[in-house]
Amino acid sequence: MVTVTSSKPRKQRVLRRILTRVWPHKLMSAHLSPELREKYGRRSLPVRTGDTVKVLRGEYKGVTAKVVEVDRERQFVYLENVTRKKVDGTEVRVPIHVSNVMIVQLDLSDEYRKTLLEKGREGLKAWKAA
Repeated sequence: MVTVTSSKPRKQRVLRRILTRVWPHKLMSAHLSPELREKYGRRSLPVRTGDTVKVLRGEYKGVTAKVVEVDRERQFVYLENVTRKKVDGTEVRVPIHVSNVMIVQLDLSDEYRKTLLEKGREGLKAWKAA
């Protein structure tokens, strides 16, 4: 993992460009809701198709919807029923940056993701016991 201790903006921009190519999923993480944070002992998790998220900022603030598509290259998520009408009348999905959403409900159909969350829960139990 790349660790950077510089606070210089130029170095931060370079790091983000490198991470986009090396670990794009790391940049696609969103905060978990307080209930999920308490349950799984994690602050954030990468957003996936099928997760239910709540928009925290922007024009669609307060909207809760299911993630339909994830664009890792541009770091955007597309949500169900969050659309805009174009001039010719067609409906287009509106991209929302991943930093502006909070995960409210997880899609646990993937076994790998389940085991990842279980590890976090076990670590939380050990930390609370100490």
